[in-house]
Amino acid sequence: MQFAEGIRLALQQIWTEKLKSFFSLFSVIVGVMFLIVVVSIVEGLDRYIREDLASVAFGVNTVTLRRWSDGPDFGGSGARARQRRPRITHEDWEAVRDQITIPASVGAESGAGGEVTADNGQSVENVQINAVSLEIMAIRDWGVEKGRSFSSQEAERGAAVVVLGTETADLLFENLDPIGRRVRIRGFPYRVIGVLEEQGSMFGQSLDNRAIAPARSPIQALTGPRGVVRQVVAQAQNPADVRALQREIEGIMRVRRRLRPAQDNDFSVETAEDTLSFWDNISRILFIALPGLVVISLVVGGVVIMNIMLVSVMQRTREIGVRKAIGARRRDILSQILVESVTLSGVGAVVGVGVGIGLTVLVSTLSPLPAAVDAKWVALGVSLGIIVGVISGVYPAMRASKLSPVDALRHE
Repeated sequence: MQFAEGIRLALQQIWTEKLKSFFSLFSVIVGVMFLIVVVSIVEGLDRYIREDLASVAFGVNTVTLRRWSDGPDFGGSGARARQRRPRITHEDWEAVRDQITIPASVGAESGAGGEVTADNGQSVENVQINAVSLEIMAIRDWGVEKGRSFSSQEAERGAAVVVLGTETADLLFENLDPIGRRVRIRGFPYRVIGVLEEQGSMFGQSLDNRAIAPARSPIQALTGPRGVVRQVVAQAQNPADVRALQREIEGIMRVRRRLRPAQDNDFSVETAEDTLSFWDNISRILFIALPGLVVISLVVGGVVIMNIMLVSVMQRTREIGVRKAIGARRRDILSQILVESVTLSGVGAVVGVGVGIGLTVLVSTLSPLPAAVDAKWVALGVSLGIIVGVISGVYPAMRASKLSPVDALRHE
């Protein structure tokens, strides 16, 4: 009964003095709202990077051989040493493909941005141009919606054929069938043999503005020096073999480069997990730091609620005296004030959660930033609000419970 009465009195106070209650709970509302919005965006980014980005950018169960890591480059002597590393070549790709013993598909891939021009005069700029081996089509899961992919014979002899992304094909040929038509990439003619399935976008950037040609075709003059590839990608058939495949490729390359046991690798062999390790560190810091920042706002809100409860206790001194005079125990007064404080703070937390979820949905709808509201953060926001209410109400509740009935009844 005391619990229900305390909640009723707190809600009545909020309803009667709406503006005062709003400003009293403002810090709690903002703190919890900030927690929900920012953590939901970080959570969404984390899921997106680990699930969607990893599969699109790296492939599933893949190991990537590069000249150097795609991680952040902070300059200095280490960066200069990486610049002196030998490039990855077609011979390296063939050696890895032929020498690995673990069941895997091994392909080569290079890329650059450029302009593609159709035979009707239409052109598209900023096209992602990929020079790939046939294996990459399967590793990247690039399905062909119309026409076909290039054959193994075309890939081997470097035929001048190209598969276009849906956006590139639409911009170049509009309502015309692109299959069999000609396009020019860096002035060299290519025959369109296929159109990819729609890929969508990533962080607001289209994945369908793309042109794919065999790695040995003349397109390699655009993507890098002849005979050089940007990366070799190996996809293990069994997910459990990924680390073993990584070690085997590293061993093959060390033998090819004639590196001594004490020498560091002059190449990079990474899995998707290795490449995402930098994001792991960032997300870990964010998930630890953000609740800490929220606590600062909640401390301010707690101080305000404590002051409000002290004023409430002062205004109800005579009421407390009457209650104690007719038999109310100290713990009855203590629990009532605590329940009122927790209710005030809890209402602020619930409002903050509601506003936070609304803003998260708005951000996810109107921007390319992914956002995912997780129930555990909602529970944490409400819990923080309740904890603030308990802490803020302890001192006013103890002060109210210690009032002498005689002195309280004399209070004006």
